[in-house]
Amino acid sequence: MYQFDTSNFSIIWGFSVMAKRSAALELAILGVLAQTPQHGYELRRRLISVLGLFSTISYGALYPTLKDLVARDLLVEQDEIGTGKYPKRTRITYALTPSGVAHFNSLVADSGPGAWDDDTFAIRMSLFGQTEVNTRIHILQGRRSRLEDRLANLQTNLSKGRERLDSYTLELQQHGLEALEREVRWLNELISREQTGRATNSGESGSAQGNNK
Repeated sequence: MYQFDTSNFSIIWGFSVMAKRSAALELAILGVLAQTPQHGYELRRRLISVLGLFSTISYGALYPTLKDLVARDLLVEQDEIGTGKYPKRTRITYALTPSGVAHFNSLVADSGPGAWDDDTFAIRMSLFGQTEVNTRIHILQGRRSRLEDRLANLQTNLSKGRERLDSYTLELQQHGLEALEREVRWLNELISREQTGRATNSGESGSAQGNNK
């Protein structure tokens, strides 16, 4: 009888998770550097405090990613003369190359399923200020659809297995259900605002064109 090799599955799944997190970190780095060049310390600080996404990111994860982006001609290293306590110390500042700008713009324009992933969605939303409105709406709708599927599955499993669950597990399941419901409501509000803003901007544009005739 054939036996499924769970060890190989675990390895493949682990690589998939690592790849997604690596891609998410790359996108976050490019998003910060698209605004202004940064040296490593400031870049890490902004990833943590401004984006609020990588509270545990280490330099051991950050700098290899930066080196890889430089090797792929997406970033360039620039020497910057230090100031303050160490005015003569040269620091390396990272900036987007033209290829990096083009690559970042293509990533921001992508509204496919990868933009709805748990590892990516928060980063994509933090970059909505640099994202076209239709793309923003599509990402929000995709995220909502994914969570609605999870919500439906959880509701079904909970209704079928309620009598077999102890009180603590049941409380945990209910907490997850309520969290999903809150996020779906939040996404509905965001989508509604985006669609209202798009309609308003479209109307204003039409009026301006009519006045110019």
